Amino acid sequence: MATVSLKNIIQKMNLKNLTPEVDITGVKITKPDINRPAMQLAGFFDHFDSARVEIIGFVEYSYMEKMEEQTKERIYNEFFSYEDIPCVIYCRDMEPDDLFRQIAVSHNVPILNTSKATSDFMAEIIRWLNVKLAPCISIHGVLVDVYGEGVLITGESGIGKSEAALELIKRGHRLITDDVVEIRKVSDDTLVGSAPDITKHFIELRGIGIVDVKALFGASSVEETQNIDLAIRLEDWDKDKDYDRLGLEEEYTEYLGNKVVCHSIPIRPGRNLAVICETAAVNHRQKKMGYNAAQELYKRVQENMNRKGEDE
Repeated sequence: MATVSLKNIIQKMNLKNLTPEVDITGVKITKPDINRPAMQLAGFFDHFDSARVEIIGFVEYSYMEKMEEQTKERIYNEFFSYEDIPCVIYCRDMEPDDLFRQIAVSHNVPILNTSKATSDFMAEIIRWLNVKLAPCISIHGVLVDVYGEGVLITGESGIGKSEAALELIKRGHRLITDDVVEIRKVSDDTLVGSAPDITKHFIELRGIGIVDVKALFGASSVEETQNIDLAIRLEDWDKDKDYDRLGLEEEYTEYLGNKVVCHSIPIRPGRNLAVICETAAVNHRQKKMGYNAAQELYKRVQENMNRKGEDE
């Protein structure tokens, strides 16, 4: 199961630790969802998913200020009796009262705060956690941003994936990762690809070795992450195989249960892979905008046949 350390969240979200005496070394976040504990502060603990990050907004803060001391002590103790609470985050630079802080420390629950508005912070942390905690697989391939489309190039080792990516980079496109692509399913419609930290910005070219793309071509030639919109599978030319020449029906490949449009491109001397990848990306983008060249050709053929039939 994917996890994110609380230290990583504090650093990424620029949070202030209000309980430095609590050891946060081993605190891990396992769920991308968050919880605003308004119902729990009112005394309703049924269906309380305590493993989520707890966020205190202005409404919860105002309610807590009006609670009687005896009620506070009872509710706070019951709240922190759930041992898997990873942390409590106050928004708008608000801070807990002394009793809340004292009970939190006694249960080793860290309290943090942020200057951001509650809704803005919730949207940001949910989006970030969804990516970090998404189901993830690693595959052999190359991921390139071509005209804003994430193009995943796959194929057997040595078939020319890295060379195609290098040519695309020279033509102004961006490299996300070479050799190993980490794919995360952030929703039922979206796959996000990224590079392992150890190989980020590097390309391996047989006969030359390792090339640092960022150092050679500049920061504009690389990107950290990219949605995977299109897959291109490179394969050796087989004269006995029938390749799609019209594209009326889409072919798909599947990663983590999500389908991605996939083109099988046969390789033979003289074919410019970079131009083919560019054309595939632009054509895919055009289809998403509502225009399909194959369907337009089919429509013209049908109209032409109908006209000939009428003339006869």
